[in-house]
Amino acid sequence: MDKMKKAFFKSKEFYFQVVLHALVFIFYSFDKKNPGIKPYQVVFFINYAMSTLFISYYLLPKFFYNKKHFRFFTDVLLTVVFVIIVEELVLEQIFFPDTKGRSFPGVFFSLLDVLPIITILSGFKFAWDALLKQNEVDELKATVAESKLQLLKSQINPHFLFNNLNNLYSYAIENSPKTPTIILELSSVLRYMLYECRERYVPLAKELEQMENFTKLYQLQIEERGEVNFNIHHIKTNYQIAPLILIVFIENAFKHSQASQSENIYIDISIDVTEEGILIFKCKNNFHEVSNTENLSHGIGLENVKKRLDLIYADKYELSINDADNFYVVELKLYLTKMNENEMHHHRRSTTSTTYS
Repeated sequence: MDKMKKAFFKSKEFYFQVVLHALVFIFYSFDKKNPGIKPYQVVFFINYAMSTLFISYYLLPKFFYNKKHFRFFTDVLLTVVFVIIVEELVLEQIFFPDTKGRSFPGVFFSLLDVLPIITILSGFKFAWDALLKQNEVDELKATVAESKLQLLKSQINPHFLFNNLNNLYSYAIENSPKTPTIILELSSVLRYMLYECRERYVPLAKELEQMENFTKLYQLQIEERGEVNFNIHHIKTNYQIAPLILIVFIENAFKHSQASQSENIYIDISIDVTEEGILIFKCKNNFHEVSNTENLSHGIGLENVKKRLDLIYADKYELSINDADNFYVVELKLYLTKMNENEMHHHRRSTTSTTYS
């Protein structure tokens, strides 16, 4: 938590303590038969409040939060004893010399008089510290999750680049006329990855546009050796999605098919969005059972995308991956979120600035 936030919480805590003490004092001094605030009530309450401040701002952080519980409860007991001594031997002698000051009511009745107020005031301080600590834990969890996401995304880009540079090298060696097209498609996808995927979410339409470019890039490698279908249905422009989630499954489908066969490759990709904003992604590809493809479903890319789904969407996605009858099928349901007007404007502005940069 940064300094500004700490200062903000400190100021809020100050006002909270003032209001709390005022309310507890009103409750303590309330007397239906004799309404009004008496001087002795103010002095007695100050005695309780000072002991509470000592417990809350010294004993709690120094001993209790450092797991020195025995020392904490021992010092609290000594503090309560001190409060009772001050009340019985000093304050009551001053304000009630002829009545309460003449006798000691006993430890039990003295504790009943002192403990409720000290417990209430110290208890609220403990609750406030717990709330502050929970905010720090939540911020730490969010920071860790964001760091994990950035690490996983940083692993995706080199993984994609490594695969496609190898393919580009092969076409360049053969002096293929498709080399310029591959460079153009690769440049488009890399520009998107580098400049437009920095945020947690991107517009769904933009992501699907780059997925289509990505598919075309891989489709060039198949040429006449098979069939690739890429179909998009009912896409709405006001939804957003985590970037580079679906691309990994498409890349895996191409690797799976090409690694096991040289012809009759079949890849079918379909994307639909329901009226409720649920994205349904299906990717199906054929393959032949050979030894060098048995571990393709456990590669770096798929492991990363599963971790990213857990971090970003948690219980808002359903993923099934099956292989049977020489077909590898991925089905993913994502519960998308809508973009508000500010997010839509931000993405339009960032896209414009990227285009002209």
